[in-house]
Amino acid sequence: MRYYILCGGYYMKDRSELPKQLREYGTGITLVERTVNFLRLNGVDDILIVADDDRFERIGLPIFKREYPEGKKHWLDGLTFADRPATYIFGDVFFSPKAIQTIVETKTDDIEFFASAPPFSPEYFKSWAEPFAFKVESPLKFIRCVNTCIELADQGAFKRDPIAWELWQVIKKTPLNVIDYTNYTVINDYTTDFDNEVEFQEFTKRMKGVKE
Repeated sequence: MRYYILCGGYYMKDRSELPKQLREYGTGITLVERTVNFLRLNGVDDILIVADDDRFERIGLPIFKREYPEGKKHWLDGLTFADRPATYIFGDVFFSPKAIQTIVETKTDDIEFFASAPPFSPEYFKSWAEPFAFKVESPLKFIRCVNTCIELADQGAFKRDPIAWELWQVIKKTPLNVIDYTNYTVINDYTTDFDNEVEFQEFTKRMKGVKE
């Protein structure tokens, strides 16, 4: 199965405007390199970086540039390239080794979603759940659901711009704008993403005492 690491369009709010997936953690390793290393340790070698920024070439992996419909550039618009069974991993996430192992080893004959869920682990950094990955064995269904989610967004069906949670609601045909924390594979450890520089720095401080 191919693994796509989604790295398009998300930046830390600092002076450098550096893509947050390329922020270095610890001994000079970036978030996306960390994810790649853990995937390889679990036997995954078919990995592509999905990005629109040439700075990701430093990772040394093939770069897949998404094509967007004219006048649009939403992350959902860029997921319609799903033409084969694949796993889509969010590149701005700091994964634990166990989290990547869980994603790789989990089997599905349809579509599976990976995210945190309450009650949260004491190691967890945030007070709300975060999405981490989709594993897709049914690519045509996935594309249909992505397109449906886009149509619903255009109709104003969501309370916010749709993200992974809203897509999962469409896939599972559950009520829109209501998160069901029981219908996906839960990863509850310190695995999380970062929305800004303050969160990144605070998380880095907390992780100093954590052995992996």
